[in-house]
Amino acid sequence: MTNLINNQGIPFTKMEGLGNDYIYINDLAENLSDLADLAVEMSERHYGIGSDGIIVLRPSSIADFKMRMFNLDGSEGKMCGNGIRCLAKFIYDQHLWSDKHLTIETLSGVKQVELIFNQSGQVTGARVNMGQPILENSLIPVQTKEANWLQHPFTLENTTYQVTAVSMGNPHLVIFHPEISQLDLQSLGPKFEHHECFPEQINTEFAEIIRSDEINMRVWERGSGETLACGTGACAVAVASILNGFTDNTVTVNLLGGSLIITWDTSTSGDVYMEGPARTRFSGSYYPNTH
Repeated sequence: MTNLINNQGIPFTKMEGLGNDYIYINDLAENLSDLADLAVEMSERHYGIGSDGIIVLRPSSIADFKMRMFNLDGSEGKMCGNGIRCLAKFIYDQHLWSDKHLTIETLSGVKQVELIFNQSGQVTGARVNMGQPILENSLIPVQTKEANWLQHPFTLENTTYQVTAVSMGNPHLVIFHPEISQLDLQSLGPKFEHHECFPEQINTEFAEIIRSDEINMRVWERGSGETLACGTGACAVAVASILNGFTDNTVTVNLLGGSLIITWDTSTSGDVYMEGPARTRFSGSYYPNTH
């Protein structure tokens, strides 16, 4: 593992979007290696910094910047909605970009981001074009003979759930439930995540319809467990609720860490837009265990 600045440690910034917290590292010079191991080490909440993972800024040949994100277990994620909003703020605050619009390459494609400013000119959040949802099971992927799952019966340990499968660059399983606060996600989450139907594991969202423009949700993220928020998960929940006729095309999704506004433009582009906050908590230098 190579330090960014010799013996001065690895400069980092701790940020969060609705409590979905990541460690952000400027590695435009591409000095760092062993990113999966670094994510495990830095994310540990007793001996490291503590986070849901790390997000590393890299150069891109097809966009303004490139995002690589690793969960706290070291697995690499294709996309993180809360993470990309914070990364856009990180880029602006680091004086690496001065326009309100920028593009960021992810493993699920190039995302268009619009920064949101307060009256003092500070970046407080972002609106992200998350692209079109994927509903084909073979592409999500879900191993099943059905082409898609839309309120499809799924039996797990003698309990049948009505599930909707959606990919927003990473796989999601949405389950509508009348009282999500009563669910034991520590028990349920891993059983869905590691089920044989999901060859790349699955993020599982439990959603409760409040009214036609508002949903409550909890999420079990593959590789991280229950988190306070998941941007792609909120998008998947909104898509599933619209497909099933439960809500309008713009919906406020309330997560444990706060709320996101999700809009699915079904009339023209078919793209899903996510709007929410991005906050910086602290910065410093991290010294890896090999230091």
